[in-house]
Amino acid sequence: MNEADSAENRRDYDVVLYGAGGFVGRQTVAYFAQTAARHRLRWAIAGRSRDKLLAARAQAGAPETVDVLLGDGRDEAAVDAIASRTRVLLSTAGPFALYSDAIVSACVRRRTHYVDITGETPWVRSLIDRHHATAAADGTRIVPCCGFDSVPSDLGVFLAVRHLQRISGAPCFKANAYFQMRGGINGGTVASALLLYEPGPAQQATEPFLLSPDFEPSPDDVERNRDPARPHFDAEVNAWVGPFVMGQINTRVVRRSAALFVQWGAPYGPRFTYQEYARYGGRLARATAAMTTGALAAMAAGIRRPALRKLVRPLLPRPGSGPSESQISDGWFRCQVVATAEDGQKAKVLMTHQGDPGNRATTRFVCESAMSLAAAPGGRGGVLTPATAFGQQLADRLRPAGLTIDVSP
Repeated sequence: MNEADSAENRRDYDVVLYGAGGFVGRQTVAYFAQTAARHRLRWAIAGRSRDKLLAARAQAGAPETVDVLLGDGRDEAAVDAIASRTRVLLSTAGPFALYSDAIVSACVRRRTHYVDITGETPWVRSLIDRHHATAAADGTRIVPCCGFDSVPSDLGVFLAVRHLQRISGAPCFKANAYFQMRGGINGGTVASALLLYEPGPAQQATEPFLLSPDFEPSPDDVERNRDPARPHFDAEVNAWVGPFVMGQINTRVVRRSAALFVQWGAPYGPRFTYQEYARYGGRLARATAAMTTGALAAMAAGIRRPALRKLVRPLLPRPGSGPSESQISDGWFRCQVVATAEDGQKAKVLMTHQGDPGNRATTRFVCESAMSLAAAPGGRGGVLTPATAFGQQLADRLRPAGLTIDVSP
């Protein structure tokens, strides 16, 4: 046993939930209160406000033996002390560019594995630039984007491509994902989304290969992976489709997975292309696709204006708030991934989940991701993605947790 292994085994906790007083954070506390004992996990909750943390623990029915740790996410000494006591740190403290930067730095410094629910791809790019090499060398797994951004996309493509390669033997040429969903939005998500429309992040977010390592895309690569801008009828699924509201996030994560697998000698395919779409049904599908696409484009253009962001901010959900329990229970999503091999064979993965995508599904995804790291902390290190960090292991954990996954030729 080496010195790092000994230090890890001496740590007080398997998982610390940071940001546990926030809206999604309180749900992670409830999830761990229901499941951690079954997995024999030592866990604690952490954040800035003792009162909010105590309330979250009581509301979840967690035992008082679950410790409460205090530390502001921007206080390097405080978060370093927290990271040094746990094997895995799960953060729901967004906007992550504002409140989780020092946390990730502390995790890399202390060789503590990390997961979160961010969709802030420019911030993830900064983590790659600052921490990937060190984390890879040390075997520390830093895994952002473990919520609805971007587990269904990343895991669905991984499962579809690997199944396709088994049945076909040919490389994968392309994969597309098609989403349908109903759900609400919480204040933390709003704050993170608004941050993405600041001038610098907004420009970065449009880069198709923003998160891909050591990759200089050709003009053809860029064109084939350009974000869709208009609705169209897609014969692949026999339906009208249009740009998906989270596509600009998820596609970058999937392309990072594909690039890392190339580096690791397990590529999807030499000319692999990925896109994702919102899928529309019913008699008015074409009109709905057109109206929704137009509305999303207008909203994005408007929010890029600082004056409008300032105007609408007070009208949107505030951090710490979100949908009611009944609204969360009524939500759902459906994600179909179609992977096509160079010889024309196809494989499909259908994922369905009952419960709000951005709240209940996100909670399950990130908690099971953290538990995966606690159960099997070894593996390649670096700033990873759900597919490259967990792969089949996460799919196996999510099936009994409420995610239906069907794989077919």
